[in-house]
Amino acid sequence: MRVIAGTYRSRPLAAPKGTATRPTSDRLRETLFNVIAMRIPESRFADLYAGSGAVGIEALSRGAAEVFFAEKSAPALAAMRGNLHTLNITSGFTIEAVGTAQLLKRLSGKPLDIVFLDPPYEETEEYRRTLTALGTADNELLHANSIVIAEHARKQTLQDYYNTLQRTRTLQQGDAALSFYEPTQPTTNI
Repeated sequence: MRVIAGTYRSRPLAAPKGTATRPTSDRLRETLFNVIAMRIPESRFADLYAGSGAVGIEALSRGAAEVFFAEKSAPALAAMRGNLHTLNITSGFTIEAVGTAQLLKRLSGKPLDIVFLDPPYEETEEYRRTLTALGTADNELLHANSIVIAEHARKQTLQDYYNTLQRTRTLQQGDAALSFYEPTQPTTNI
């Protein structure tokens, strides 16, 4: 696993030991960032269920202004912190070690530009809970031009709508898929 492009291009990244974490593959990460490349510079980016932090680190490498990592697994947190340390990334990020729900609660009223979520594929309730929370109009987590991307198993069915979030695109690659959601109405003004 490595950083694909930007400041930290080609630098290796460590993954947590064991099978509890399934890192986003380099190829799928490259596809994701090819699609959202123009949105990255100076963005506020959330990497939910961050694991090793590879997606958020890729965003930092490509010019995101601020990245918020949410992860509660101790081995994954250790790998993420190790990756940030090895790359000498000392600012521009926040780690929420209690998990996604706590981070979203803390960020309410401070809109994010890009949200990426990648819970364990079998945790279908986490997808529903997080996408529903992000699509709640009164949470002020998103603005009219925000984008939410969920990585999931290709065979896993996600809904087309989660409150104000509407799926606009799905990309499939191997056994994985990326579903892209956008607010159907402005939730805050920037």
